Parts: sequence; C-alpha cells; structure tokens
Amino acid sequence: MKAFSSVGNALMVNPELEAKPSMFICGNDAGAKEQTRAILTTLGWETEDCGAVEAARAIEPLCMLWCIPGFLRNDWRHAYRVLR
Repeated sequence: MKAFSSVGNALMVNPELEAKPSMFICGNDAGAKEQTRAILTTLGWETEDCGAVEAARAIEPLCMLWCIPGFLRNDWRHAYRVLR
C-alpha cells in the first residue's frame, strides 16, 4: 500500500483545512486498501484509489509538487483535493 506521500506530518491526522483533503492510494491487495481507506477516513481524509501498485509512479511526484509552495512561502499546511 502507498499513502501519505503527498502531505506533511502536521496534516496527517485531522487536517484542519477549508475542505476535507484527498489522499491518493494504490496497491494490489484489496483488503489492505479497505483497511487503509478506513484508517484515512478515521484520520479525516477522503480516499482516492488510483489502482494497482504501478500507480505509485504517478502518485510519488505529488510529493515534489506539494513541496513547492512549502519552500516558496514557508507554508506547509496545504493538501490536495479531488473535485467532482
């Protein structure tokens, strides 16, 4: 399972933002995904399932994208959200 690669530790539990953020996950074990989804829900996140473990390659660069505003503004309290 892959999760929590696009947010800093200050927001991992009960992120206090304007809206509930999205956490991107991927993996090959359906049971592990459901457990991860339950944990994320408890911690205050919406889960975006990106599919099999191969999606980790696409999720990982989100960490670099997340770091840019942090370094530019010294503000690390932000996260992504999928809007529909």
